[in-house]
Amino acid sequence: MSSTPKIQTRIPAPGLSPSPLTRRGFALTALAGVAVTAGCNNGIGSSGAATIDARVDATLNQMYSQYPNTVELAQKSTGMLVMPLVTEAGFGFGGGYGRGALRVNGVTVDYYSNTKASAGFQIGAKQYAHVLFFMTQDALEGFRRSSGWTAGAEIDYVVTDFGESASTDTNLLNTPVLAAVFGQAGLYAGASLEGAKYNRIIP
Repeated sequence: MSSTPKIQTRIPAPGLSPSPLTRRGFALTALAGVAVTAGCNNGIGSSGAATIDARVDATLNQMYSQYPNTVELAQKSTGMLVMPLVTEAGFGFGGGYGRGALRVNGVTVDYYSNTKASAGFQIGAKQYAHVLFFMTQDALEGFRRSSGWTAGAEIDYVVTDFGESASTDTNLLNTPVLAAVFGQAGLYAGASLEGAKYNRIIP
């Protein structure tokens, strides 16, 4: 009868503590998590859709509570794309991923992923939610027909980087696509949706 192998554990010497997590380590760990999330496919019959819808509900409740001006935008929009959580991370380069739902008349009609690659040197990681308001029928139909819709510089923002709400004047309401970005957290602040790509998925 073979003897049971002994499991050896390494105990730190007295007075020593594990090394602190560096910014690089944090960023690379977060970016690895983004890659794993992006590769996950729950498949038909899973609870993925229900999970996304629950997060969408929570995100909308948070937005309406913190930024009351978005209630009017929601009422006047032809549709809203709600992304409850997008994670971006980078160390010299960056990437991000998230999943959400497109709602028309308060009902989920499709699910979408959000991916983003950013160039230029950057260090850190951040997480945030965002909502796209389609203020015209043409803007909504163009988004739904696209095989991969990319956010451009023409999007107007109704919540600033400082968490302040922009006024919902007539000119703003006539903008085809508006965006609210909020709930930011991480090692660097400020979130731009420019360059983000949205694709329809089956969660």
